[in-house]
Amino acid sequence: MGAMKSVPVKVEHEGKWIPTTMGIAEDRFRIDAPLNQVIFYKSVVDLDEKKNQVIITAGGEGEAVYRIASVEKVLRIVKRFIITQASAYRLNAFFMSPAIRGGVLVQNTQWEKGVIAVMKTGIWFVSQEKQVCILLDEVTGIELTSREIQEKNLDVVKIDHLAENEVVTSFVLCPLTTLQVLYNFLKEATDETEVREEIDPLTGQVAMLVYSGMDSSTIENMLKLAHKDLDAVYESLLDSGLAEVLYIRKEIQLTPKGVRYISESVKSSID
Repeated sequence: MGAMKSVPVKVEHEGKWIPTTMGIAEDRFRIDAPLNQVIFYKSVVDLDEKKNQVIITAGGEGEAVYRIASVEKVLRIVKRFIITQASAYRLNAFFMSPAIRGGVLVQNTQWEKGVIAVMKTGIWFVSQEKQVCILLDEVTGIELTSREIQEKNLDVVKIDHLAENEVVTSFVLCPLTTLQVLYNFLKEATDETEVREEIDPLTGQVAMLVYSGMDSSTIENMLKLAHKDLDAVYESLLDSGLAEVLYIRKEIQLTPKGVRYISESVKSSID
């Protein structure tokens, strides 16, 4: 084992962020007081990131969760070690992520050679240049398809997922037998997000219009629906987990005081 490099970090402890140091080695990391813990990368089962912090889950049952905040450079090193050694399904492959955003090819996107790791809550792509995480519950589609690469049709796994309310597509390229395994593994990992129940045609239409960015009143006009009927459709979309509440639209009526106020102001504008 190489020598540990010590770097300043903050760690969440009993609901507060505490400044401490973290030791980083080839096969483990250490968090000093108040935690005094050594964690082997291979015991890590999940990794998530928020702006300037990583959330590391370790242990067979994922019983230990560490939240660490630090500068980008430190977090990149820790993430790289974790992703290449954690207990996850992992393979070497080429990936392009994001390749297509909102139906349009992403400018200057290219194939990156790297590692793909499928953790508990996300798929990680890591190359020299990039670290990309796709959350499993944001995956909207996975298919085995082919794509023209340097004038050859090659097999790829295509992953569609939501990022900031847009559908983004990523591609993975590796030998077909490995692709098949990856495809099956991802299908299984995202199985919980599959739609089990059939939805009726009206609910399907409403979902389609919401997807295309229409607001409630436009949908009511288009489908000639009463406000309460649309509410009922919304409820069934919410119950089936196909939609979430963005904000609640208030319907109001004037109180007697409000009515008096308006009639007074109308009167005074006539006078």
